[in-house]
Amino acid sequence: MQQRKLGRTGPQVSALGLGCMGMSGMYGAAERAESIATIHAALEAGVTLLDTGDFYGMGHNELLIAEALKGRPRDRVVISVKFGAQRDPAGGWIGFDARPAAMKTALAYSLVRLGVDHIDIYRPARLDPAVPIEETVGAMAEMVKAGMIRHIGLSEVGSETLRRAAAVHPITDLQIEYSLISRGIEDAVLPTCRALGIGITAYGALSRGLLSGHYRPAGAGDFRAHSPRFQGENLARNLALVEALAAVAKARGLTVAQAALAWVAAQGQDIVTLAGARRRDQLAETLGAFEAALAPADIAAIEAAVPKGSAAGERYAAAQMAHLDSEKG
Repeated sequence: MQQRKLGRTGPQVSALGLGCMGMSGMYGAAERAESIATIHAALEAGVTLLDTGDFYGMGHNELLIAEALKGRPRDRVVISVKFGAQRDPAGGWIGFDARPAAMKTALAYSLVRLGVDHIDIYRPARLDPAVPIEETVGAMAEMVKAGMIRHIGLSEVGSETLRRAAAVHPITDLQIEYSLISRGIEDAVLPTCRALGIGITAYGALSRGLLSGHYRPAGAGDFRAHSPRFQGENLARNLALVEALAAVAKARGLTVAQAALAWVAAQGQDIVTLAGARRRDQLAETLGAFEAALAPADIAAIEAAVPKGSAAGERYAAAQMAHLDSEKG
């Protein structure tokens, strides 16, 4: 597995990171034993970066990762954790809290659930509009000094926030959606990251399964049922893009998912791709994308099939989009 350095100050990690969210119910039910087997298969294939959030399954995801890592050397895996999203007992989303005290409490619980003495990359999942980013990052810097956090990351923030945060403490990476049909970061956020020496961990590289080539209508418990890109005419237009991509991929001996993942990986050595495989067959297909070497002509053909800005519908519902600092550029 190819290795990439996360930003100017971050660790060396595999070019592919395993996003574990889908193993804790966000896309409907997942099978526990298969989830753990998938994590094991990823580690054996050379994947070193595991990404989670303390709100994935209200702690379920962290406990699952802890079980999967039991008995394995701690220093062979880089664990990335997001915090701050607030949920009610029914799983509803009820706000965000990135106050220093809330961050330290969340960190304490994550350390216990994961069964570790430090988290490699810790990050607020969104910008808390009620808390200056300097306060959140400053408190996280205290935890770095205490040895409980190795690196500080951010997620879904814009250029101004990145600059303000980096002035307080080095920021290792920005976790943000980036795919063939979500290319908004190219205008301002990506250049800002590169100027500041901040890496990118790109989630949603398959646009929540839309670019997987295996999309099926969302079922019970699947949050895509409320995503604009998966609704009515939007979905039909987006699946037409997938058909065009499939033809390009087939001509190059790739699946749709492999072409989409390989395209993200080809956008720069400072980009690490997160893939949310929750079964071993999905992981095997994903790994194949990192064996593909795309020539400039291949990249051009892929981009012609799915031109920038061609996707129909926003990536989140309007209420959620309004809270994304990253959408401010």
